[in-house]
Amino acid sequence: VQLVESGGGVVQPGGSLRLSCAASGFTSNDYYISWIRQAPGKALEWVGSLYSDGRRPYYADFVDDRFTISKENAQNTVYLQMNSLKLEDTALYFCAVCARILCVDNYVARGQGTQVTVSS
Repeated sequence: VQLVESGGGVVQPGGSLRLSCAASGFTSNDYYISWIRQAPGKALEWVGSLYSDGRRPYYADFVDDRFTISKENAQNTVYLQMNSLKLEDTALYFCAVCARILCVDNYVARGQGTQVTVSS
């Protein structure tokens, strides 16, 4: 399995970014794609997950309707649309293949990550 993230950058508070996760190499359809983040000096934090069929997403409480996870099936790409970004959203974001919805460090595979910096 190969996962490649893109779309990170520097944005002002209140701004938006859309991260992409291009996935390939799957041999099964029974998995979740999760977004996980790690702020400097802090532990890994689960952001949300989407089952492989691209239907119902699941989110961490801190997301508070600001983020949306979606999937484009044709290209097997999962997106993380982030709106109303806050300073505390600054982190390295990566996508991962997981067997369960809540996925922090129990992933099967992960990408290298993309940096999101929220700064005024």
